[in-house]
Amino acid sequence: MATPKILAFSSSRVGNGNYLETAVPEIKSLLGGGPINIAFVPFAGVTIGYDDYTKNVKDALAGLPYNIEVVLPENAQATIEKADAIMIGGGNTFKLLSMVYNTQVLDAIRNKVNTGTPYIGWSAGSNITGPTIATTNDMPIVEPKSFHALGFFPFQINPHYYNVKPEGFNGETRDQRLTEFLIENPSMAVVCLPEGTALKLENNTLKLIGKCAGVVLAIKAGEHEVVRTAINAGDDITWLM
Repeated sequence: MATPKILAFSSSRVGNGNYLETAVPEIKSLLGGGPINIAFVPFAGVTIGYDDYTKNVKDALAGLPYNIEVVLPENAQATIEKADAIMIGGGNTFKLLSMVYNTQVLDAIRNKVNTGTPYIGWSAGSNITGPTIATTNDMPIVEPKSFHALGFFPFQINPHYYNVKPEGFNGETRDQRLTEFLIENPSMAVVCLPEGTALKLENNTLKLIGKCAGVVLAIKAGEHEVVRTAINAGDDITWLM
């Protein structure tokens, strides 16, 4: 039986690197070096048009023998159904999920990936691989039908993880915001992905990949105390599944 193959990147860029530069080797490793058809979902884009967004992705993957077909509202169902792989880019997570619901492709994507079609996402495209989008960093610029997402992973994801409190800043830090989520949802865990990291699920094994450490946040049973578990690049974290 086919099992899910998923790459969930924290971001499309690392530092001052080029677009998808560090992702390309991992994408090739997951998809192989032969020609395949990839359905690219640009729905998270807000300040960039779908054509320009798709061009950026095609340019970044130009060295690979993949045919990338953009998923648009008018062709979403058909394009996803015939794809050999699904790729969902970053942007605004609320807009992305809203469009996924509006085009009625949530179940189509979920069913294909759960039966072996590779899935690649970054930023917002990674956010929706969890049960809900409740731990996104984005503003709710639109209201999706639901916060419920693809649910490939049983835990929440927080991409672009960065927990710093500048001197004189009186707002909440990222950890404080995530702690609020955990207090209200104590059965959940949150995997925090700094830029430069990704989750890779293949052969029923989940690993953190990249060049820096991530963090798993969870509420200690019966308490409001948050337990922080560091995860390092290369760690087998299948225990989270």
